[in-house]
Amino acid sequence: MKIPRSHPRYNSLKTRELIVEGIRGGITSIDGLIAHGRGEVFDYLLGEKTTKSAMKSIEAAAAMLLTAKHPVVSVNGNTAALVPTDISELAKIIPAKLEVNIFHTSKNREVKIKNHLIQNGAKEVLLPQKNVKINFLESNRRYVNKTGIYGADVVFVPLEDGDRTEALIKNGKKVIVVDLNPLSRSAQKSTITIVDNITRAVQILNKTIKEYKEYDNDRIKKMIKGYDNKMVLKEALKQINKVLSEK
Repeated sequence: MKIPRSHPRYNSLKTRELIVEGIRGGITSIDGLIAHGRGEVFDYLLGEKTTKSAMKSIEAAAAMLLTAKHPVVSVNGNTAALVPTDISELAKIIPAKLEVNIFHTSKNREVKIKNHLIQNGAKEVLLPQKNVKINFLESNRRYVNKTGIYGADVVFVPLEDGDRTEALIKNGKKVIVVDLNPLSRSAQKSTITIVDNITRAVQILNKTIKEYKEYDNDRIKKMIKGYDNKMVLKEALKQINKVLSEK
């Protein structure tokens, strides 16, 4: 579908089309449309922009990823469809391992996501191993790669399921999520929540990491110590109330 740039909802419609293309290409689950639509509602309510509170989270996330001993970037179908190039670049510049992890079981789709990421600049993409799993989780998402998420200390999981966020935390990992809904379980349970649209957030995160690479470790660590996720979520809710009041 060709969307004219003059359309007032150009960016939104373009993003929706990426999800649809992902479904046609076997990368995204049909259920991903529902998840995307739910997130889009909150993007409206946030003013469709990266807020000051989201920037605080992005800065803390950049610092945490750079100081991690074994960072891993987890990718599901929606993430692969929406930001394949940006997420591949993120893994390179940290550097971190990329690992496919999806809710709806499909070895075929896992391989397609892997190939799609490689086509968009990724060097290596790990797949889940059926003999390796994390504790406290019953869904397909419990299966991970031994050299990836299983041994990670920090996991970046954009567009995450709340139950896996909780499970990863219980498994002793720090979790960074991108979630437009500040009230979701993922947002509430994660170590760092970036309340923003992934199509904006990952680009800014990449830019921030490149900038922070020039800083010394002590300066970077201070950024993590001063971060308060609960306060960030409260600020996101205040932003939603502000937008609603103005409308």
